[in-house]
Amino acid sequence: MGEVVRWGVLATGGIAATFTEDLRGLPGAEVVAVGSRTEASAEAFARRFGIPRAHGSWAALAADEDVDVVYVATPHSAHREAAALCLEAGKHVLCEKAFTLNAREAGELVKLARDRGLFLMEAMWTYCNPLVRRMTELVRDGAIGDVRVIQADFGLAGPFGPGHRLRDPALGGGALLDLGVYPVSFAHLLLGEPDRVRADALLSEEGVDLNTAILLGWEEAGASALLNCSIVADTPLTASVTGTKGRIDFPRGFFYPERFVLHREGREPEEFTMGPAGQAGQAVPADAPDTAGGPLRGLQFEQAEVTRALRAGETESPLVPLDGSLAVMRTLDAIRDRVGVRYPADDAG
Repeated sequence: MGEVVRWGVLATGGIAATFTEDLRGLPGAEVVAVGSRTEASAEAFARRFGIPRAHGSWAALAADEDVDVVYVATPHSAHREAAALCLEAGKHVLCEKAFTLNAREAGELVKLARDRGLFLMEAMWTYCNPLVRRMTELVRDGAIGDVRVIQADFGLAGPFGPGHRLRDPALGGGALLDLGVYPVSFAHLLLGEPDRVRADALLSEEGVDLNTAILLGWEEAGASALLNCSIVADTPLTASVTGTKGRIDFPRGFFYPERFVLHREGREPEEFTMGPAGQAGQAVPADAPDTAGGPLRGLQFEQAEVTRALRAGETESPLVPLDGSLAVMRTLDAIRDRVGVRYPADDAG
């Protein structure tokens, strides 16, 4: 890997634009190419962001010899196809969440990456956030005792009409894969894969989940998680972790927090905030990225982690391990099974 990690962006939608804008401010990284299904879309995106090369197909981007790593920004229904194409062409991959439509597809990507010795990571930016990392350190150090209850939600009011991708089963529509992946991943981060999965959902006429309530259980830990996701209700977007000796509260926007509050028995509440260099206040993780040029923003924490891993010759990130992404996908599959949501891709294996 050279001094500068050279990125290709696959797809040209809103998240691709946000990713590219943030990456332009990250030292040691550069977007050198963009790929889309059409020349016109790729060229318009390249002009907008000053990207040197525009490819009118995913295959052409994957074949670009000047690209080190590809960011897959398609809807999750195309993640397996797009990521596999890039891995087969010898490219490292950062793939948006939800990782794939189901655990089978995720397993195929992980096997392909491991067989080829290539880097692959799910773009779970929450895991790379220094405040979330600090929270996990506090929990693992026993700051709140043994975890007993996790609560988290992510809901948007919409409205999302019948023609929207979130209502289309073929595109992996519904609240769970777009929004529910955040609270489910938050619970996994602290307790791992659950032993018990229960769920209830309101389904659309198309058969996707509009509002889903989830109860996860961990037998050995004696813990449970109460989670919710919705595309018909603007929920608080908060999270909390309660243990036998205290509690940690995240305000609105828990999936990319700017602060959290630690409550402990016999002490005043302690607030942890993002510091001036994009780091968490009160003892940041020792390996949090050094920005030098100013605070990191948006998606740059996950971008910095990919850059670090590639320079170190790693094929997996310790912050977003592939086995963890596979476990999350198994839980999402189990939730869909409980509420009766199936996608056409489920029957293609």
